[in-house]
Amino acid sequence: MSTILEIKNLNLSFHVEAGLCPTLYDVSLSLKKGEMHALVGESGCGKSVTAMSIINLLPKNAQITGGEILFDGRNVLELSNKKLRKIRGSEIALIPQDPMTSLDPLYTIGNQLLEVIEKDKTLSKKEAKDKAIEVLSLVKIPNPEEKFEAYPHELSGGMKQRVIIAMALASNAKIIIADEPTTALDVTIQAQIMKLLKDIKEKFGTAILLITHDLGLVGEYADEVSVMYSGRIVENAQKDEFFKNMMHPYSKALMAALPANCTEKRLKTIEGQPPSIQDKIEGCRFSPRCKLYDKALCSTVPVLTDRGNAHFVACHKV
Repeated sequence: MSTILEIKNLNLSFHVEAGLCPTLYDVSLSLKKGEMHALVGESGCGKSVTAMSIINLLPKNAQITGGEILFDGRNVLELSNKKLRKIRGSEIALIPQDPMTSLDPLYTIGNQLLEVIEKDKTLSKKEAKDKAIEVLSLVKIPNPEEKFEAYPHELSGGMKQRVIIAMALASNAKIIIADEPTTALDVTIQAQIMKLLKDIKEKFGTAILLITHDLGLVGEYADEVSVMYSGRIVENAQKDEFFKNMMHPYSKALMAALPANCTEKRLKTIEGQPPSIQDKIEGCRFSPRCKLYDKALCSTVPVLTDRGNAHFVACHKV
């Protein structure tokens, strides 16, 4: 399948009291039509910042210091705010972390859907409403005509998340950025939302960037996996290859920490804490927590290298 989004050597820093602190280091990944690419890592590793860079929804103190983000061949970092606004929400849609606060409480579900749909000036009011009800039905919301008239507070968290996905469908988005889309939802609803995203990907050829810390979800739904640690991609491979031959010590530690993989009474953890953006670490940023640490080798930054089968790993010891 053809590549629709390519991030090349993205570098980003934050302006803080101590000065300019690097946060993303040469991040590169690609997203193909009809595929789900999972970006995995602990909270604070840079996953969401990477995703928000694509649509330029960054905090005021963030500064992109290098790299390219190519969407349909255009470098979005070079586009004007006006052109970016046309892409954001229409060609690239965002499913944010918190479905509870992502909808405007003062407007009905129908009004908020119509705001997206009526960007297409060729549709009559009846056609726009019919399309809104159609996309509500597509995301398996029961009684879509009734829910069209409902306010957000009248819906459950799972229903709100479906409405947000319906907005992405209504805009005919080529890419959906799903930032921890199952946060705050119970396990049954999580599975329903992920199945819905998978169905959308397969039916409409939509590319999905899934931001998550849950390798269980990745194993079931993703096509490709990139593991991020402290602002760097440390491993990248197709899903089946990744789980068959996981290489990076951090990836293995994340996998071992899954409850399903713990045979002892206590859950396994990764010793130590992830570094803050202000921590000065020479070489491999995972080295302070790594059981394979080698002072001579790990003092230099490991580069993502193809270890065969398009399986890329950044580690001196594997």
